[in-house]
Amino acid sequence: MDKITMNTPLVEMDGDEMTRVLWKMIKDELILPFVDLKTEYYDLGLKHRDETGDRVTIDAANAAKKYGVAVKCATITPNKARVEEYGLKEMWKSPNGTIRSILDGTVFRTPIIVKGIEPYVRSWKKPIVMARHAYGDVYKAAEMRIPGEGTCELVFKDADGNTAAEVIHKFKGPGVVQGMHNLDSSIYSFARSCFAYAADQRMDLWFASKDTISKKYDQHFKLIFEEIYNNEYKELFEKLGISYFYTLIDDAVARVVKSEGGFVWALKNYDGDVMSDLVASAFGSLAMMTSVLVSPHGYYEYEAAHGTVQRHYYRYLKGEQTSTNPMATIFAWSGAFKKRGEMDGNPALVKFGSMLEQASIDVIESGKMTGDLASITTLPDAVSLNSKDFIREIRARLTVLMAES
Repeated sequence: MDKITMNTPLVEMDGDEMTRVLWKMIKDELILPFVDLKTEYYDLGLKHRDETGDRVTIDAANAAKKYGVAVKCATITPNKARVEEYGLKEMWKSPNGTIRSILDGTVFRTPIIVKGIEPYVRSWKKPIVMARHAYGDVYKAAEMRIPGEGTCELVFKDADGNTAAEVIHKFKGPGVVQGMHNLDSSIYSFARSCFAYAADQRMDLWFASKDTISKKYDQHFKLIFEEIYNNEYKELFEKLGISYFYTLIDDAVARVVKSEGGFVWALKNYDGDVMSDLVASAFGSLAMMTSVLVSPHGYYEYEAAHGTVQRHYYRYLKGEQTSTNPMATIFAWSGAFKKRGEMDGNPALVKFGSMLEQASIDVIESGKMTGDLASITTLPDAVSLNSKDFIREIRARLTVLMAES
């Protein structure tokens, strides 16, 4: 059959470890046989980021702004151990944090629901969409090691040189301190993205933070959400029969585990990072969670919601078979194809993205899956496949769907 053509390239951001291995498998088996692929390629592997002084990450983000749609492999955010392991020049910041700061917007993460994989939370009947703010907080923080006794202050100097200060802590001995920030413009974009997405999906919207403790920082988020809702979305929400409410994050966690799902849960950057992993795991697997950064400026970046699967990579290097689940990475590609096709007026590319997703789900629901799912499935006689064989099963099913279409 003729390959599907592309009008505009995707920005392709390659990554690290086992997900980098899966990235190539997915391209070779599920994309290149069917699509005349056009991408602008950036190698965000840790060694190349180090070689370029992390300039490649900034270039990739700017390319996403140029072309509008990007697809990203999972990458390593190095800690001290990784610096030593890879012989890095420095402990580079999170590439996701860098990209999200440049693109702005909100990360929406949704579990991939398949028959036979039941949520660990028995009450959950519908997906819970995680809406994570994609700018600032600890990901853009300044940190300092306090060597000994002294006073640490938070100081702001305005354009005229006037200063205001708050004492953070009077240290009696060594410690650590961290200062983080956010921007009104980014919080407003976050709020509007959440309300717009919830309205589009006809889903209730929850927002949770800790304004009782963080009486200025977190409360500012809360007040902006209230402002946007009351001034811009209240009438629409009431017309659609959906609701918005704010609650403390500890109360939200208690409510979530007793809910049936079916809502958008908006959270600040770090809260969303942690809770999206919890929700993904509770729905079955970290590898069964889609993730897309939606910028109010019209940029979209699709990625897997999980890490680089380090443990499996070390086994792979020893020549051992791994049963790493590629679903989230496959859905990153499919989401990018659908959005690229939608933006370019290319229905064939949109349809291919949908068929790639359907083929992947069909294979799992037929009882063929990776080990993480085989260990928890309720399907009888499930077969656990290694990564390569699982992807080849998807290719076989995709070939049938393409021929039928």
